[in-house]
Amino acid sequence: MTGVAITVERVSKRYRIGRRKNRHDTLAAQLVAGAGALLRGGRRSPAAADGDAEPGPEGGWAREDEIIWSLRDVSFDVQSGEALGIIGHNGAGKSTLLKILSRITRPTSGRAVLHARVGSLLEIGTGFHPELTGRENMYLSGAVLGMKRREINAKFDAIVDFAEVERFLDTPVKRYSSGMYLRLAFAVAVHLEPEILIVDEVLAVGDARFQKKCLIRMQDLRREGRTVLFVSHNLPAVTQLCKRAILFDHGRLVADGPAAEVIGTYVSPMRRTATSREWGPADSPPGGDVARLRAVRLRTEHDDIAETLDIRRPFSIEMEYDVLIDGAVLLPYVNFHDDAGVFLFSAHDLDPDWEGRPRPAGRWLSIVRIAGNLLAEGHHAVAVGLVTLDPVVNQYDVRDVLSFRVVEDSPEGTARGGWVGPMDGVVRPALQWRTTLLRA
Repeated sequence: MTGVAITVERVSKRYRIGRRKNRHDTLAAQLVAGAGALLRGGRRSPAAADGDAEPGPEGGWAREDEIIWSLRDVSFDVQSGEALGIIGHNGAGKSTLLKILSRITRPTSGRAVLHARVGSLLEIGTGFHPELTGRENMYLSGAVLGMKRREINAKFDAIVDFAEVERFLDTPVKRYSSGMYLRLAFAVAVHLEPEILIVDEVLAVGDARFQKKCLIRMQDLRREGRTVLFVSHNLPAVTQLCKRAILFDHGRLVADGPAAEVIGTYVSPMRRTATSREWGPADSPPGGDVARLRAVRLRTEHDDIAETLDIRRPFSIEMEYDVLIDGAVLLPYVNFHDDAGVFLFSAHDLDPDWEGRPRPAGRWLSIVRIAGNLLAEGHHAVAVGLVTLDPVVNQYDVRDVLSFRVVEDSPEGTARGGWVGPMDGVVRPALQWRTTLLRA
């Protein structure tokens, strides 16, 4: 398949959260409404007469004049064989778009055209019947995709091997754990050969091993020429799978381009440079019964507070905190993340004077030094935390408390050498090399 796989033209979706109507977007909604009417003895609710009102995404009752636009005038194309990442905050319109593309709901205006067979995985076990077994649901899902039984048989073993649920194939899926449900649903979705695969945040449920397995499988589909639409808050996974991404904000498409650039646009408001943070007596500092955070600062080697750091120069993170009781054994730590949210490394307080020793109450200062030529260029964020040991209790853990930018003003003394292009990676150490001439 070549050319355009998906065309979205000026799609908008409006919800009027007010009086309920007797028209419903989904089969499930129709069944629920029908059951409600039977329980009322066939009587319609007083609000059902309003054919213009549309139920909100969560249903319920509200004032008649409240309107929510989940999508506003969205247009884009997806090429065949392309993996497109879709990102944005909760409620930005991502899932509404996927439901329109999957024909689960209809747009209020505009149109979405799909030029190929679609497989959707919008939530765990979408399309599964809870009373049917895993085996029966596999054949049901294939039939929905228009596949013949012999085609499903040819993929059967691969699906079972991927899902790792062989022992439970003849058990109704309503008795599956969420992990089993996810594994089977994903295995069915990616093995029954949809030309377009639509995936919504499925990696949020599986363990790390299964998440990696899912990513590898989706990468294989992309290499096979399948089209993948991937919604996720796991930004590193988006960059691994997708070269292109689109960003939604309050129902509008606000960025479209290379995945790394769009993710940078998304996270930049959350990555404002802030290299000093303090909590005064009138504030509510983070903390627990044993310790409370009072200040976090980034200092250069010259003891200055700075937002931009030379890649070659060392710097320090200092954490000031109150210990409220005598005798606690403490472990302060700092974590570093890059601009895409990738976890870089963690550093624990291993000062030999206090490591593993009970501390008296009072105001404390812990300082960790970060060597030059360690972090790569770009924005970085710092999280700080502190736990008490024996027993382990998290006193505070504050994400993105500091942020800063690493720049390279000159290649001299860095790991760049004569290379003039971008250098990938989350760290960029200048390591020692030795090169000798073995023979002339």
